[in-house]
Amino acid sequence: MNATPVTTAMPALPAGYAWEATDEQVSERYGVPPATIVRFDLNTSPAPPGFALRLLQAGAYGRPISEYPPSDYGGLVAAAAETYGVGRDELLVGAGADEVLDLVAKAFLPPGAGAVIPTPTYAMYRVLTEQRPARPIPVPRRSAANGYALDLPAVREAARDAAVVWLCSPNNPTGLPEPAGSIAELLAELLADADGRVAPVVVLDEAYAEFVGTSLVGLRAAYPRLVVVRTASKAYALAGLRVGFAIARRQLLAEVEPYRPPGSVSVPSVAIVTAALRAPEALRDNVSRISAERARMAAAFAALGTPASPSVANFLLVAFGDRERAAAAADGLLRRGFVPRTFGAGHPLADHLRFTIRAPAEDDRLIAALADIVPALPHPAPSAAQETTP
Repeated sequence: MNATPVTTAMPALPAGYAWEATDEQVSERYGVPPATIVRFDLNTSPAPPGFALRLLQAGAYGRPISEYPPSDYGGLVAAAAETYGVGRDELLVGAGADEVLDLVAKAFLPPGAGAVIPTPTYAMYRVLTEQRPARPIPVPRRSAANGYALDLPAVREAARDAAVVWLCSPNNPTGLPEPAGSIAELLAELLADADGRVAPVVVLDEAYAEFVGTSLVGLRAAYPRLVVVRTASKAYALAGLRVGFAIARRQLLAEVEPYRPPGSVSVPSVAIVTAALRAPEALRDNVSRISAERARMAAAFAALGTPASPSVANFLLVAFGDRERAAAAADGLLRRGFVPRTFGAGHPLADHLRFTIRAPAEDDRLIAALADIVPALPHPAPSAAQETTP
């Protein structure tokens, strides 16, 4: 009797992060000169601080760029520890917050484990979960009228079957922090539910914390399995340097460290972000400038009849009424060289676009383009209530 051959099916690859088109792709598709394209999709800040430019021009990196950075990033860690008010042994450096999130997923998400993802939120949480491959456990957030806040009872219930809980405050792409006390309340409930078992790791992504001027990093004292993620990409306006941090108790951080590559952050990045962390006045100026421009942009969107959700971050989430109108608005903007952040057809924010706050001149060009586009958009689809009203 012939033995039946054994075949092993390859697992399906997880869905990747859906990037918007590159400048070159937009240029090729719409005939727009690449140099005129303005990206409103990346949540970067409008310009690097002046001291960073001076460092780049002077090449003041502390060591030649022909060498690797020190494997412990000692000077950078010292500056970050002082800035965040934590111990040096509670910090881990990564190539941007995204690498930090990836390291956490590698450390705490074994194949098949569950990960709670309050939605809508940053898309990479699901991508990283599926890459392990672990099980995403999506939990819808509360309504727009409730600031897209966490549904605390639902998150608590879902976390009973999870190894990781992904949180983001202020949340991307909705723009607001969680209500005061809510995350502390959730952590206390998760500890109570653990009842002697190992509680889930809670990842609190604070990429936009500088815009509110507060952090929940202190909650690691009460919840030993909390990892707080910070970055130089947003309020510091240094996204291209790719520097982020994990902050956690030493014992928990020790479980992440074996997954960290020895030199993923470059010598120039280490030097410039160290300088940025030691120059808080530049950060304050940048946050103040972005906050004022965000308020001006929110008023402009409202005047167009496309209101923005409240936001404390460096972006605005703008409602267009329905998915068809949002898609038409995005297409009209792309034809004019403006790249918004869009959401897929099945996404709970498919009827919205998200816009980065950029320099005033660039923002004015965007609003002028929308002033031409919005009046020509299709009429919003009637709601179910309108369709059944006699």
